[in-house]
Amino acid sequence: MNVKKILIIVGIVLTIGIVTGLTIWRSQANVIKVTTATIGKQDLTSIVSGTGQIKPKTYVNIGATAFGRITHLNVKEGDHVKAGTVLATVESVQPAATVAAQDATIAASKTDITSYIAAEKTAVANVAQAKADLEQKTLDYQRSKQLYDGKLIAKQDFDAKVAAYDMSAATLEQRQAAVAQAKAQTDSMRGHMNQAVASQRANFDALDKTISRAPFDGLVTNVPVREGETMVVGIQNAEGSTLMTLADMSVITAEVKVDETDIVNVKLGQTADVTVDALPGRIFKGHVTEVGDQALLRTTGVATSQSTTGTEEAKDFKVIVTIDDATDQINSDLRPGLSATAKITTARRSNVLTIPIQAIVQRDPIEEKELAANAGKPKKVSSATAAAPSKIKPILVQGVYILTADHRKQRATFVPIKTGVTGATDIEVLDGLSSGQTIVTGRYKILRALKSGTTVKPDNTPDIVGDSSSSS
Repeated sequence: MNVKKILIIVGIVLTIGIVTGLTIWRSQANVIKVTTATIGKQDLTSIVSGTGQIKPKTYVNIGATAFGRITHLNVKEGDHVKAGTVLATVESVQPAATVAAQDATIAASKTDITSYIAAEKTAVANVAQAKADLEQKTLDYQRSKQLYDGKLIAKQDFDAKVAAYDMSAATLEQRQAAVAQAKAQTDSMRGHMNQAVASQRANFDALDKTISRAPFDGLVTNVPVREGETMVVGIQNAEGSTLMTLADMSVITAEVKVDETDIVNVKLGQTADVTVDALPGRIFKGHVTEVGDQALLRTTGVATSQSTTGTEEAKDFKVIVTIDDATDQINSDLRPGLSATAKITTARRSNVLTIPIQAIVQRDPIEEKELAANAGKPKKVSSATAAAPSKIKPILVQGVYILTADHRKQRATFVPIKTGVTGATDIEVLDGLSSGQTIVTGRYKILRALKSGTTVKPDNTPDIVGDSSSSS
């Protein structure tokens, strides 16, 4: 009898255990496992990246300024030169001969001017002599007139004195005209000499153009010609028209391209860290000195304003970052054309509320509110709602799902938020959340279809590669 009672009690206990287990299993069958995170405060930095290459701020193509064969090429690629250094010379036989001929012309003009000045002095002396003679003839005329008026001399003698006076006056005028003529000839010859001197300046310029000098201190980055080749003038970018390229390495920049979605956050003066593929492990500090306002097609690099065909392809904008505190060692290490990446700090926030970026979703707040209010209740659909489906497109807002407790169950509830600065993995929350709340961060497939009121269970165990159940 006692054995029967024991068996009955054991059976009842087993039945209760099985029923309880089935109840628990059924209650957890609809629970979705999600990854979660607790909201906290931290420092946040927003960074925009761009790729490009190292470029000097100033560089010039030293072009051909005279036609002819290269007689001397004094530098090679990679040489550092000072301003004024003779880089190359082109044959100068004809310009030198022109200069020599003009020198002879100028020397002859100087001799002629000396001769004309001497003639001018002679004419001036003749005028002085004529003036003295005129003074003598004037005195003779005055005495003769007095004697003639007193009838002391014959009219013939008086007429001779009058004629001599007139002759002397005419001689003075003639010699004064000769002085003016001599001065005019001297001035004319001076004008010819000045013209020859001006022409000589042009000749010197033509001769000087056969010598190419460095316009500033810099690095020779490209020498496409060889000694003995013939240079061509006036054809831009043609073979034989460029001697070399000279780069001013005192100011070095990184010219990078930034995606059109990020360019609105880039401003002048923002700091940047520049890394160069050829110099791993080194970071060069810099700041933004230029932000382009022309969109560049990503495939061709051509500005959209210059493109002849319309396109919807992705676009970039040019940003120039100037390297700070460039030393001689840095200048020698950073060569033009090296591939570079610039990480530009567009914003910094200290001790702000942040959440993982992947937690943000786009939802209809009205629908989510209704789902949260009816969580755990039988779904009711009115005949009016079923008969008149809505044609209004819902307005989606960004937000996150927070965990809320409901009768020992945890449910996901959508909360709209307002965000600020975006970091690499986190984003600033300006409104809608408070520190210490727990939010749903994933997994992606679950979060994509998650709705308010859904029963969830936190499960932050790492995903196992190849385990399909972890993402379902």
